[in-house]
Amino acid sequence: MKAVILAGGLGTRLQPYTTFLPKPMLPLGEKPILEHLVDWSKKNGIKSVVLCVSYLRKTIEDYFEDGKRFGVNIEYAVSNKPLATAGQLKTAEKFIDGTFVCMYGDSIFDFNLRSMINQHQQKKSFVTMSLYEYKTNLPYGVIETTKTGKVIAWNEKPEIKANINMGCYVMEPGVMDLIPKNIPYGMDDVIKKAMTKKKLIGSIVSKKGFLDIGNKASYKKANQEYLQKLGNI
Repeated sequence: MKAVILAGGLGTRLQPYTTFLPKPMLPLGEKPILEHLVDWSKKNGIKSVVLCVSYLRKTIEDYFEDGKRFGVNIEYAVSNKPLATAGQLKTAEKFIDGTFVCMYGDSIFDFNLRSMINQHQQKKSFVTMSLYEYKTNLPYGVIETTKTGKVIAWNEKPEIKANINMGCYVMEPGVMDLIPKNIPYGMDDVIKKAMTKKKLIGSIVSKKGFLDIGNKASYKKANQEYLQKLGNI
């Protein structure tokens, strides 16, 4: 099985850090984010990786080369312009001939990928999504009312929970048929299109094992959490 890692984004929300480094190459602890993802794939039994690259791609190619140094085989799918998540995935089509894992190159995962793959195969899903149980407190008092406007409850800064998309999928190669070539296209569009075609979209939910690195604040938090984790070892 292959893992496709989407590593071609511009990382605009992390400027100026991403002026000279593509976002997946930003350091987290002693190695870049992308190396953590390659290591995690290998740990879960996947030793063949396709890196979808674009922005500052030479930095990534020079660091990983053919992957031998990291105990995996690495191939490169190249785009010359931003294509969004699914558009980037489409560039890897020629490398895919069976069920594969797709993951975003700007997150850190630490859940049981083998278990997710097994569930995908047992249920014969078209796509299996990894979801994260996200909790946050609303910064306001939430007021419940009846239809006539009568106030019946006041919940001060309540905690809300939702399952959010982690950005790691197990997919069947038929997904590629739902993605137009060489134009920006989002993964949400692909999943919605698959659902309208009555394809089985499965999911697993995890309460841990996910670090998102979308902006400066989350990058700082990810570094703090990673260092804390190292301190516990």
